[in-house]
Amino acid sequence: MMRIAIDARIAHYTGAGIGQYAIHLAQALARLDRTNQYVLLQSRKDRRTLVDEPHVQRRSIWTPSHHRWEQEALAVEFKLVPALRRLNLDLLHSTDFIPPLRLHGFKSVITVHDLAFLRWPHFLTEESARYYGQVEAAVERADRIIAVSESTKNDLVKLLGAPRDKITVVHEAADPLYRPMPRAEALASIGSKFPLPERFILFVSTIEPRKNIATLLLAYRRLLDSYKTDVGLVLAGATGWLADQIFEKVEQLDLQRHVTFLGRVQNGDLLYLYNLACCLAHPAHYEGFGLPPLEAMACGTPVVVSNVSSLPEVVGDAALLIDPNDDEALAVALHRILTDESLRDGLRTKGLARARTFSWERTAQETLAVYQAACQQPGNAP
Repeated sequence: MMRIAIDARIAHYTGAGIGQYAIHLAQALARLDRTNQYVLLQSRKDRRTLVDEPHVQRRSIWTPSHHRWEQEALAVEFKLVPALRRLNLDLLHSTDFIPPLRLHGFKSVITVHDLAFLRWPHFLTEESARYYGQVEAAVERADRIIAVSESTKNDLVKLLGAPRDKITVVHEAADPLYRPMPRAEALASIGSKFPLPERFILFVSTIEPRKNIATLLLAYRRLLDSYKTDVGLVLAGATGWLADQIFEKVEQLDLQRHVTFLGRVQNGDLLYLYNLACCLAHPAHYEGFGLPPLEAMACGTPVVVSNVSSLPEVVGDAALLIDPNDDEALAVALHRILTDESLRDGLRTKGLARARTFSWERTAQETLAVYQAACQQPGNAP
């Protein structure tokens, strides 16, 4: 029997992305594996019960998930490490990939979601660059590495020299709540909560340059000017790094009356937005996995994505792929979906089938196999 800690502190820091990964993985492992014991590490500020199972213990942790300043990094070493040692662990899974510097006595598994901060360093703030600059040491210290896509695995090998046999690809999955529903039901459920146009293109992700919203805005401007479309553009996501550039672009293109920023949206409301949208546009420069396209496909919503990084791996043949640097190609793809009913129906059918190939149960099974392999390795983590 193994005693495994899953670091879910990030779930309090962010309700999307890695936070959702930590929650869904912990819940799926608790359902799947009743042989081993689990310790769920949560922020002391997080009052939720993320997993309610007798073989899963909750431990409140005082140190933050993102130690941004030097004094906080020292707090991790002098407070977190002793707390972990008292738990008598066999393994620590760092879901946000940065483990403590000293891991004597138990194995280390880290999940690397992407290396965007290495490929696109100019999109980082100084504070973020300092935090993510620890990745090389984290990769070196870990006994096993989980990459959420083949694309991320390849980046780990190329950019950091990580041994291929140390890395296992384990895909993420969409939240099971995402499903097709009648338009009338979605409208009734979301009510007047958001100022939505009758028909709209949807973007779901953090509002930051790496997501390539500037190209989406240029493509949308083309739709208005060249195709005389009456479809709005709705962006759902928290404000991220360097977002001012995006808001300025909206003004430069005179799109204030056509573009709606909703801010961060809860998963339950995203279900309705996906079902109401004409399509999802996701032209990101880079993604380690890319959950929004998968979530949209699970709702039967047609998707347009970039043909780079992990996105082709996620969508397969169930979406339209475009060059993220070509706003004209993006405008054409969006126009095709908006005007071609046969294309929309085909993408809907393919998207639903593609989304069903991913599940959190499968993610948990493959992650548990990584834990077992790590604990069978000789020696302790350094």
